Amino acid sequence: SLSLSFSVSQMAEVEDIVIVGAGIAGLSTALGLHRFALYGCGSFPWMGLKSVVLESSDHLRTSGFALAMWSNAWRALEVLGAADSLRRLHVQLQGVVIASAVSGDITSQITLKSEAKSGDPEIRCVRRNVLLGALASDLPQGTIRFNSKVVLIEEQGSLKRLHLADGSTLDAKVLVGCDGVNSVVAKWLGVRRPVYAGRSASRGIAEFPDGHGLNPNFLLYMGDGFRFGSQPCDEKHVYWFFTYTPSAKGKELEDDLVKTKQYVLSKLQNVPKEQLQVVERTEPSAIISSPLRSRWPWELLWGGGICKGNVCLAGDALHAMTPDLGQGGCSALEDGVTLARCLGEVFPRKPPSGGVEEEQERIQAGLQKYAKERKWRSFELICTAYVVGRIQQSGGALMNFLRDRWLASLMAKKLLSIQEFDCGNLSPKPSE
Repeated sequence: SLSLSFSVSQMAEVEDIVIVGAGIAGLSTALGLHRFALYGCGSFPWMGLKSVVLESSDHLRTSGFALAMWSNAWRALEVLGAADSLRRLHVQLQGVVIASAVSGDITSQITLKSEAKSGDPEIRCVRRNVLLGALASDLPQGTIRFNSKVVLIEEQGSLKRLHLADGSTLDAKVLVGCDGVNSVVAKWLGVRRPVYAGRSASRGIAEFPDGHGLNPNFLLYMGDGFRFGSQPCDEKHVYWFFTYTPSAKGKELEDDLVKTKQYVLSKLQNVPKEQLQVVERTEPSAIISSPLRSRWPWELLWGGGICKGNVCLAGDALHAMTPDLGQGGCSALEDGVTLARCLGEVFPRKPPSGGVEEEQERIQAGLQKYAKERKWRSFELICTAYVVGRIQQSGGALMNFLRDRWLASLMAKKLLSIQEFDCGNLSPKPSE
């Protein structure tokens, strides 16, 4: 009896694809894998690639409240089949307005009509819980396993053995780390943790039960050492953010959200009253504050920074960046579609004639292709976000003058050029 109990406890469940983290990258990858056959296999009876998503929390996490979804994100959401339901719940923004928080004057204004080569840009501020719910709702039941925290990763032949906090184990043919800036998978790969970017961010969402009455614009105010932005999500909710270079009291602001709110309001005395009301109407419980972190981009350009063997990274685990382009969530969706396509093209539908060795060679080829496709895009986003953020928050009379007179227009155009990117669909290319 004792011998039987021991042998059973050592047996690990084997899964084809295990995704760590049920955030935007993890859920979009799982949904892309599930949808792959619908796009790429015609009338073939086999449907989709099965994956398991391990989430350490007991629910889908919604920290951050909302995020900007630019055209590149909507292209990915179209492919994943989640775009229409999200569009119905979130207003389309009509313009980008950049202004000085010092003088209150508008320094750059772009109407989102025919400003981009790929057609009219589409930007909506999407509530994070609604986005995650839309991605999760179309996954097969049981795909997401909550309360599943990975505490150790080991080699097990060609597999990766995951030890969970509850004592259970799971073996994976493919391991995908979508577990954020403190990724346990990235740590196992030897990737350095994202570094502190020298700035902090406060984010909040204000609720107006009777409607906020604001124009559907993305507003960005740049001040001396800080920037503030707001975007309506729908008729009753407005998302706002405030990034700043913290003083010695930075930690105190992060821990005391009432003081955080007071600090933000003290910096916005020259912005329109309706923008002050957005912050004033925000409950402290609907505010979060944290330091900004960014991945060291050069790691992406040499081996092991994106994938190694049958393990890869996506989302913030891959390209943690400052929020200055509004592309963190958008690029996570790009990752999901690209990774699902690359794995779908090579993952064997039936046991390969060459056995485990051939299967692993195919998987590794797919992950290398994914790394190649995402390397330079991720590098560009990390670097551009960091530089833009530094320029936007630089202080001094000269920098304020240059930013208001020249750099504001340049940055607005950069926001539009970044969202031109198309991650493609889930169909294998005809030649493959």
